[in-house]
Amino acid sequence: MTSGVTGPRVLPYMNVLPRIDDSAFIADGATVIGDVEIGAESSIWYGCVVRGDVNEIRIGARSNVQDGSVIHCTGGGLGTYIGDDVTVGHLAMLHACRLEDGSFVGMKACLLDGVVVETGAVVAAGALVSPNKRIPAGELWAGTPAKFVRKLTDEERARFASTAPHYVRLSRQHKSIG
Repeated sequence: MTSGVTGPRVLPYMNVLPRIDDSAFIADGATVIGDVEIGAESSIWYGCVVRGDVNEIRIGARSNVQDGSVIHCTGGGLGTYIGDDVTVGHLAMLHACRLEDGSFVGMKACLLDGVVVETGAVVAAGALVSPNKRIPAGELWAGTPAKFVRKLTDEERARFASTAPHYVRLSRQHKSIG
């Protein structure tokens, strides 16, 4: 029995084709369009859309964008930049923002234009981060609109830091069976 999904869609836009490292995993049903770069051992999971049509999208090494997430950008110099070892939870919406290395965005979070999530910061599931907010390193922000909740504990930092390596291992398994 087949699922009817033919694989990931990697499409050019205005003659610009995404550049994806050979070790990255792009799942069946994911769509990557235009001026997009995806780094080594990163993963774009089932049902994601990464659309670099009006500006650039850059995703570093070992980052994971989980099922159903949408990443877009805007004109006027606002691309979307995701560093190394970043986790983006299921159904997240990222628009013209910057996620620094080792940051974490929870499921169904929405980050709007100009947002910066610093290294080791966490945006909670369901949060709405309004334009131009900066989430400082080591902080947890939650709510709609998102606000500072508290500093992360050492235990939480360790747990969040283990997520990116977990998804590298998981993506290798999915890539080997696909």
